Amino acid sequence: MTPPVVEIDKLWSVFHEAGRDVVIHQDLNLRIEAGELVSIVGGSGSGKTVLLRQMLGLAVPARGSVKVLGEAASSMGREGAASRVGMLFQHGALFSAFSVLDNIAFALRELKTLPNDLILDVAMVKLRMVGLDPTAAHKMPADLSGGMVKRAALARALIMDPPLLLLDEPTAGLDPGSADEFCALLQSLHQELGLTVVMVTHDLDTLLELSTRIAVVADRHIVASGSAAEVMVQPHLFIKEFFLGERGRRASALLDAPLRPPASLFADTKT
Repeated sequence: MTPPVVEIDKLWSVFHEAGRDVVIHQDLNLRIEAGELVSIVGGSGSGKTVLLRQMLGLAVPARGSVKVLGEAASSMGREGAASRVGMLFQHGALFSAFSVLDNIAFALRELKTLPNDLILDVAMVKLRMVGLDPTAAHKMPADLSGGMVKRAALARALIMDPPLLLLDEPTAGLDPGSADEFCALLQSLHQELGLTVVMVTHDLDTLLELSTRIAVVADRHIVASGSAAEVMVQPHLFIKEFFLGERGRRASALLDAPLRPPASLFADTKT
């Protein structure tokens, strides 16, 4: 049987602050199968981005295990991680001293296994794939709009053709029109390339438009996992506040059948 792309088993994430241990995740379990687009949501400090760092191998579990494509994420090494996992950081994290094309080509250049001309050709293909005009290739990051920065960063994340793509707040800082265009691009690439995608986002429109599954992090573990409709009926305080408040009700109009939660969900909520 094919292993899941991501398998997190009984994860403990622990940080040391001011002489004491702070537990972020406790016995957290999560499986992500090939081809899914899973969105991770949770309150501030719930450890959403920490989970992405665990999948990248940048953080080591205090207990439990995190596997990517059947291998411990922490043991993939620099080159192994680059070929298996692409990462789109919240603000793009482009190198300010490099042109757009050089930013995209960076990971391939680091391998030192291909001639530079071929590397630049591959980088140009990725640039076009994310909808950037070839004239953007030699621009500097400071000359780009917010939407162009996101696209260039996405091209860089895809340069090694990784089967797993991680997205940290992919539409943060974009105006509504640019956010809609970027969501459409992500949806298209997810389907056309057969990517498995893990996304952290607090944006309800992005969440409901793109997700094939939503995983909610609260109380140090996953408290709900499923489709938007399945998650939104779970009687957890964070879920009520996040999905069923005024913003959540507006965003739920994106669903084919907008959810009308039972009145019992609000029975213990103070007015």
